[in-house]
Amino acid sequence: MRDFQRAIRFAALTTVALGGLSAVPLYAQVSDETAEEGDDSNVIIVSARRRDERLVDVPIAITAYSGEQLEKQGAVDITDIGLTTPNTTLESSRGTNSTLSAFIRGIGQQDPVSGFEQGVGIYLDDVYLNRPQAAVLDIYDVERIEVLRGPQGTLYGRNTIGGAVKYVTKRLPQDPSFKARATYGTYDQAEAVVTASMPISDKVRIGASGARLSRGGFGDNLTNGLENYNKDIWAGRGTLEIGGYGEPILISISGDYTKDDSNPRGGHRLIPGAVSGAPVLDNVFDTRGALNDPIQEIEAYGLSMNITANLTDTLTLKSISAWRKDDTTTPIDFDALPAVDLDVPGIYRNEQISQEFQLQYDNGPLNALLGFYYLDATADTLFDVRIFTTFAGLTAFTQADVDTETYAIFADLTYDFTDQLSLSLGGRYTWDERTASILRQNFLGGGSPTFGGAGIPLDEPSTDFQGSAKFKKFTPRASLSYKPTPDHNIYASFSQGFKGGGFDPRGVGVNAPTANASGIPSDAEVATFLSFRPEKVDSYEVGYKGSLLDGGLNVALAAFYMDYTDVQIPGSVACTVAGLPSFCGVINNAGKATLKGVEFEALARLGEDIAASRDQLTLSGSLGYIDAQYDQYITNIVGVPTDVAQFRQVQNTPEWTASGTLAYSTPIGAGDLYFGTTLSYRSKVNQFEIANPFIDQKGFALWDANLVYTAPDDRWSIGLHGKNLTNKRYKTSGYTFVAADPTTGVIIPGANGLPVGTLGPEGTLTGFYGNPRQVFVSVGVKF
Repeated sequence: MRDFQRAIRFAALTTVALGGLSAVPLYAQVSDETAEEGDDSNVIIVSARRRDERLVDVPIAITAYSGEQLEKQGAVDITDIGLTTPNTTLESSRGTNSTLSAFIRGIGQQDPVSGFEQGVGIYLDDVYLNRPQAAVLDIYDVERIEVLRGPQGTLYGRNTIGGAVKYVTKRLPQDPSFKARATYGTYDQAEAVVTASMPISDKVRIGASGARLSRGGFGDNLTNGLENYNKDIWAGRGTLEIGGYGEPILISISGDYTKDDSNPRGGHRLIPGAVSGAPVLDNVFDTRGALNDPIQEIEAYGLSMNITANLTDTLTLKSISAWRKDDTTTPIDFDALPAVDLDVPGIYRNEQISQEFQLQYDNGPLNALLGFYYLDATADTLFDVRIFTTFAGLTAFTQADVDTETYAIFADLTYDFTDQLSLSLGGRYTWDERTASILRQNFLGGGSPTFGGAGIPLDEPSTDFQGSAKFKKFTPRASLSYKPTPDHNIYASFSQGFKGGGFDPRGVGVNAPTANASGIPSDAEVATFLSFRPEKVDSYEVGYKGSLLDGGLNVALAAFYMDYTDVQIPGSVACTVAGLPSFCGVINNAGKATLKGVEFEALARLGEDIAASRDQLTLSGSLGYIDAQYDQYITNIVGVPTDVAQFRQVQNTPEWTASGTLAYSTPIGAGDLYFGTTLSYRSKVNQFEIANPFIDQKGFALWDANLVYTAPDDRWSIGLHGKNLTNKRYKTSGYTFVAADPTTGVIIPGANGLPVGTLGPEGTLTGFYGNPRQVFVSVGVKF
């Protein structure tokens, strides 16, 4: 019934969007010629401010990747661009193949459960993805990807406190077209992408893309025989376009579907089993977890309609209507052993509808945008925590339904006082309402009935909570830009970001502190215990962008300082519920953090005579530095509020990120040969806010190389690609349930010198790793 009601609301919104429009110029696009190393124009065009602009003119720290560039570099999914974007982390969340963990400049969200908003906004064709499940977008049929660093909200539908990643698919061409690409490589990697489009009339075009993406596992599950870290994905996208290409109206209706049947990703134990003595496996991609029920399955699909209408020569109206849904079932074996020591079957169900209107004005020295945004989203999380080795059949079941409804109005204007001096002012007012229904019930004798278990409820629920909270905030933005010449831009900006609060879906209400004599927490005390406050950041940035040496050198330099307050830090710990050991969510609002650093990006053409020939040698690189630290971090140590800031780290934020790419293009007959090699580096990464030498990753470098031949007229191409050629083993995430000093976080060793488990007798300390060396060949045809 709820799905039907939401579908009716979506239909109503799209009807309003269609009926309210009368006229729109082309949606802002970047041609395949832009953002490409070695391109003759050497001009990068982006739409970060909702209009086509040269990258050098935009007073925002932004990195842009064209589809052609990504194809030449053999990019597989959206996480690949994190290696070459300064101060940015994009990776698959622990224990998953398609849930995204994203951090920009120290701000992000690691926990994918409902109740916690993302710190980095992910946009698919201007549609904000409210949840991180199914957000590891595979790269196919992409026009460009833009990464915007710093708070966004005066130009985009959803306010995002850390930054935004925009994934933009290609427009349909006016003429019939067909493209196909096939890939085969190590670990039985076999992929195929087919894209076709055709005009129905002068004003109507249809197109579709289909992708089959598969790969064998990097390792094996030694208990159940499944391949570990494999890939098994079917995906498709269909589009109907009406107008555009000189017409005053462009309507684009698209639908997409992704089915991921990859095996569950099992972790690598970093310590021997405390009871079984199970040794640490030699291959970090092997695992021994037995849990495989429910079978892992991810489905994600959506429908969107983008309408752009040119009301006058200076006034443009745009509407973005969308509905999206994804369902995930997944077995997560925390302890990575055959015993049911800490096994967590889980279900994620997410759905959203959104509507955005933008009114854009462009007339001489004044550019302005006025926008409205609405989002109605549900996020349901269900999971067991099974610790049968602790107590026979002991299970803690959680069902958390967290709904979000948000409205916002936003505006941004830029006024050019002269050809050299411009001022931009913007603001956003956001209303968020979070509604939660959280049930926590212990079972004995087996898992919960939700997951097919035979467990029997034990006592009353330890959490039976229903509540809601409202949050509202005005967030401003201002920037001043000075261009001494058209090819040089010096800017300074201030922006404020905001992320609403909510309720921890894994919190245990009976553990709430109480002031009454009965010892039973009141509803108000439970609500306070489960809730967390909004977080806010004040961001200051100065930067320079320039095109020098007649376009032979493009540079971008930015320095930023951010005051980050009430930082939301979700986590999970071992605890006691009704006298039994269990699993509990914890949430802290760390008082204050300071994030400051610099970012540098450059693209240079090398050689004196390269511009006069088709030979091109380019060197591009990026460098990011961030000093991220907590200034205040209050937590309860044996009931006493204690500031532990000096012992806490900002997670998933390496101090240094760097990359360099040397690329050479030369004609071979009437075709072209491209060779590029990239070296990327990330310094030490703390996976969580408490340092852990077992799962934290030391600094490491990755080396990639690509060789691509393109035939005349771009009719066909063949490429050889190598990823992580040195076969570096590096951790991206992990799980930890071991004893540690509550103040310093230092792990407490047992009698054998190894960590002591706090949940399950075997001890849980597992790691997940980035991809090993991969080599593959790709062949593409176009006509």
